[in-house]
Amino acid sequence: MASIEKVAIIGLDCAEPSLVFDRWLEDLPNLRRLCERGTYGHLESCLPPITVPAWSCMASSADPGTLGIYGFRNRADYSYEKLTIATSLDVREPRLWEYLDARGMSSILLGVPGTYPIVRPVRGCMTSCFLAPDTQCDYTWPRELKKEIADVVGEYVIDVKNYRTDNKEWLLQQIHEMTEKRFKLARHLVKTKPWSLFWMVELGPDRMHHGFWQYMDPQHPKHEPGHPLSSAIHDYFVKVDGWIGELLAEMDLDKTAVWVVSDHGAKCMKGGFAFNDWLIREGYLVMKEPATSPRKFNFADVDWSKTRVWGEGGYYGRCFINVKGREPQGLVPQDSYESLRNELIAKLAALPDDKGVPMGTKAYKPQEIYRKVNGVPPDLVVIFGDLHWRSVGSIGNPSVYVFENDTGPDEANHAQQGMYVLSHPSLPARGRCDGASLYDVAPTCLSLLGIPVPAGLRGRTLVG
Repeated sequence: MASIEKVAIIGLDCAEPSLVFDRWLEDLPNLRRLCERGTYGHLESCLPPITVPAWSCMASSADPGTLGIYGFRNRADYSYEKLTIATSLDVREPRLWEYLDARGMSSILLGVPGTYPIVRPVRGCMTSCFLAPDTQCDYTWPRELKKEIADVVGEYVIDVKNYRTDNKEWLLQQIHEMTEKRFKLARHLVKTKPWSLFWMVELGPDRMHHGFWQYMDPQHPKHEPGHPLSSAIHDYFVKVDGWIGELLAEMDLDKTAVWVVSDHGAKCMKGGFAFNDWLIREGYLVMKEPATSPRKFNFADVDWSKTRVWGEGGYYGRCFINVKGREPQGLVPQDSYESLRNELIAKLAALPDDKGVPMGTKAYKPQEIYRKVNGVPPDLVVIFGDLHWRSVGSIGNPSVYVFENDTGPDEANHAQQGMYVLSHPSLPARGRCDGASLYDVAPTCLSLLGIPVPAGLRGRTLVG
């Protein structure tokens, strides 16, 4: 029986299982072969299911509360305006490659979110994530790897800047170029560098879904039947499947356990819910002057002497309560805090959509969904309409239902279920097995490599 000496993780940000497994698998021969020879299915994401913090949750088997990372931007303290972007400096839990580091085992990391800036260099080599501003900065380890990358792929593409655009032909070309170069670099690194763990993350699927979902999905409110870009996402995945095949051809698959994973899925975005406008309408949020036309929510415009609650926009909503003794101009007494949270949860759950049908919104208390609550958490994590609706933070909208994105064209939201495939000759081919979690990836990889799984990880091993 073949033994496992290496683990390769091919991360496809936002890859949607209903597309890969249910609709297109016959067109994806390399992924289909991995599925037939291994185990595959849904991989439940963290709450909220977004790139930051999901990949760090996967790598550490720790939830967002334990990490203290609740989204791309987080409150730095309990003042009103101070928000910080989550970077590698905020990830304090050990991640998978650090367990290998401690045993003298080398890793290759390629674009894994949560690795910029490089403050704890991996034993091996790495390119950091989409937070790196450009290729002029120190985005590699070792630093001289930057020149080697330029020799191999030319101008390396860290991410597609300004991917929320109406210039779809340009966007399509940029995404294909980025992905092709990432896989070309991956093939070079696995051939020329020592490694026990290879982990790459390609952002292209995420950028494709946000940019082109409306052309593919007949249920999308902006769908145009017969549009020339209707097959753009499908054709991109066919290309990706080919690049995966070329990458696997450079590996000794008798000794390498192969994963293909996504951090979350994707689904049709019906629209946005103007969270702060709703809070104003319900009397929780009071502005100094009424907003008569759509504009950005500014903290300086809030009448904090009358405001109990405000919200943040994004793919999910964050709800903050103006607590007395906690916020600078706190209004809500500590002994009313829980009753107000419960009131908001009930009101949000009762929200209808624009057609008067129950939206299916759920609001969660961080203390009830996370093992720990570090940093400055939102008071409620709000998932509007089972993620078919995003949270809109701007105010002055003509309705609480918004159908033009305030951050640029974007027609897909994230879905709670991502995908996984796990294959190696020594592992039983179980076929489709839903029910795994992204927290299970790190402990499973440790087990595959014969490394004891530390106590306290949120996930479980899927093998043995």
